[in-house]
Amino acid sequence: MPYAFTFDQIRDRPVTVFGAGTLGRRIALMFASRGGIVRISDPNAEQVAAAAEYVAQTLPELLEERGSGEAGRVESAASIEDALRDSWLVVEAVPERLDLKIPLWGQIDASAPADAIFATNSSSYPSRLMSEQVRDKTRLCNIHFYMPPTANAVDLMSDGETGRALLDTLLAVLPEFGVLPFEARKESVGFIFNRVWAAIKRESLAVVAEGVARPEDVDGMFKANWHLPYGPFQMMDQVGLDVVLDIENHYAAENPHLPTGPRELLHSYVDAGKLGIKSGEGFYSYR
Repeated sequence: MPYAFTFDQIRDRPVTVFGAGTLGRRIALMFASRGGIVRISDPNAEQVAAAAEYVAQTLPELLEERGSGEAGRVESAASIEDALRDSWLVVEAVPERLDLKIPLWGQIDASAPADAIFATNSSSYPSRLMSEQVRDKTRLCNIHFYMPPTANAVDLMSDGETGRALLDTLLAVLPEFGVLPFEARKESVGFIFNRVWAAIKRESLAVVAEGVARPEDVDGMFKANWHLPYGPFQMMDQVGLDVVLDIENHYAAENPHLPTGPRELLHSYVDAGKLGIKSGEGFYSYR
């Protein structure tokens, strides 16, 4: 049966992650936490080195907190062919631009093992929109991560033709890596949790854009009332305000009736270079 494995069958085969940014390195961390091999590929060699260092430093702490698992290893790859050698799962986590994703999937399709599962981590684009150069559409799906390892739930979603055996394999195998999958039963922009989160995030931005409250007021009330460690603006700073803006622009393209105030507020921060934690300042200062 194509694209169908048990955990024991893939234990010694690597997972390949394309994209060494904030989410790419955290995805690599999750798959390295069960003794597995993870290969990270990115055009920016410095990003790859930083991602490997992040995993090496964070993995012992994650294993201690979890109380189980064993340390795997992360490898960097000099080429797409090297990155894909013997991989059972390919996760694409490059920026949210179809002009990057579509040709990359064409390159992956040309070099990946014949039985490898293809998954995009895209937070706003269904995999159907990037499958143009993938010959066998049954091997492609969305696996959308949030902010692992703190948030370990993921969305699974078909590209419209994804094989049932592939989805069942991921539903069974991903929990072995500490990843909890939930399947979207039909194509949905924003998947499951993100649709709910988008409404909360957008209204939080609107409250601040209208001058009703400050980011710290909204976050403070969330933490006090719901006993959460972070509020919406702190979470947006973690994701990156440029990424949040890209996602909001995508939602707006799908639904032109959405209010413009939240996107205008995000634009003001992004245009000023305030991207969140990764730039040292966003809604909060991290310098």
